[in-house]
Amino acid sequence: MIDENGEQLGVMAPFEALKMAREKSLDLVEISPNAVPPVCKIQDYGKYLYEKDKSDRAARKKQKIIVIKEVKFSVNVDEHDYITKKNQAVRFLTEGDKVKASLRFKGRQMAHRDLGYKIINRLIMDVGEAGIVEFMPRMEGTTLHAIIAPAKKAEVQQAPAAPRPPRPQAPIAPTAPVEAAPATAETAPAE
Repeated sequence: MIDENGEQLGVMAPFEALKMAREKSLDLVEISPNAVPPVCKIQDYGKYLYEKDKSDRAARKKQKIIVIKEVKFSVNVDEHDYITKKNQAVRFLTEGDKVKASLRFKGRQMAHRDLGYKIINRLIMDVGEAGIVEFMPRMEGTTLHAIIAPAKKAEVQQAPAAPRPPRPQAPIAPTAPVEAAPATAETAPAE
């Protein structure tokens, strides 16, 4: 039992705690129901709900929503198309989003699943340190897919870098004054 000032009153029966709360025109709020014995506090219940809602909103602001972006391939993907989609996947991962690489087999392509596995595994290898494989390539119906999550290092690299100390400059030696060259016939003024 905790009173309205935050001081502990010790363990007491529920009816005694309720009686104390009513005498002070406040409510008995159960703070931690899973503790043994449960922890209760004498306070205004409306104020408790307001503070709880305020802390929940603050926690939601700090929370990052992870989005899954999809990159689709086909079994007979051309090299340039593959590179473009690989670059998209790397960009998604560096932005902090997960990537779902999917490859759909059509008709007789199902007989050559190994080609699809090669493409997805190649993507995983090419992504390298930008991402971590969350789900290895697997078949679901006629679709082969894998999920790649952003690597932890990507988050560390995006943090602002510490400012560099200024570089020491070498002292500059004083130079001798330059004397004017004597006038020659070519540069002499005409009379």
